[in-house]
Amino acid sequence: MGTKRTTSFYVLSFVFAAFLIFLYGPMFCVYLLSFQGPEGGMSFPMRGFSTVWFETLFTAGGRGVGDIHNSFIRSLRLGAIVALLTMLIGLAVGMSFRRRYPGGNFVFYSAIVSMIVPGIFVGFGISLTLNMLGMRPQWWYSGIGAQLTWSLPFAMLIMFIILGRMDKSYEEAATDLGANSFQRFQYVILPLILPGVIGMFMAGFTSSYEEAARAGLNIGTGNTMPMELTGLLGAATTPVMFAVGTLTTLFMFTMVIVTLLASWSLAKRRQLRLTAHHA
Repeated sequence: MGTKRTTSFYVLSFVFAAFLIFLYGPMFCVYLLSFQGPEGGMSFPMRGFSTVWFETLFTAGGRGVGDIHNSFIRSLRLGAIVALLTMLIGLAVGMSFRRRYPGGNFVFYSAIVSMIVPGIFVGFGISLTLNMLGMRPQWWYSGIGAQLTWSLPFAMLIMFIILGRMDKSYEEAATDLGANSFQRFQYVILPLILPGVIGMFMAGFTSSYEEAARAGLNIGTGNTMPMELTGLLGAATTPVMFAVGTLTTLFMFTMVIVTLLASWSLAKRRQLRLTAHHA
């Protein structure tokens, strides 16, 4: 016979279910309202079921759309650059922290502290510094720099976790076989930490794509997607905003699924190579 469940199990299950409803309930309402009929408004009840608001979104000059198209492209471009820089810098920092050096703790905590400082203060500080230097904020340096203050700490934590779990005996064996530093990194370290490297790229992209507080004062001309949506919220009169939210969520979930599949494929290939080697 199975073990009888205690009262605490049911209490915790209820709390967890309530948390899921609180977390995903509003999202489900947004997705549902995005299929509101042509005569429907921004609240229940539903007045028909239609994709008219998605059609409006993809039509140039659609009602209540604003500059969604350009802001989406701008966010993709900025997110790709920030993700690449986050991955490269995070990898370099993670590798450097494998050895102890003077001032290492100061560098680590200086980077991590930006996670707890309010983003609006970080963005204002960067903007104020640029004004004092007589420079105008532009997305390609101040915008990227502002978003890196948010994405890099996550990348560092990912690398520390991955490298902390890595078995150093593989690297030592490669050294005994005559591999130099570059060969050890290329053929031993990188394949082992590749899922973490992909994770850093995704963390950099997602943190850049949704970030608005730090970039708001440093992006220069033109809005990113979060900034454009924030500006439209007060003036939105049609469910087209819900269609934007639905498509944005679908896009992010697609990226997560692609990343998981890529990580699974890499792990599978590595397992096959190890099996063939031992055979």
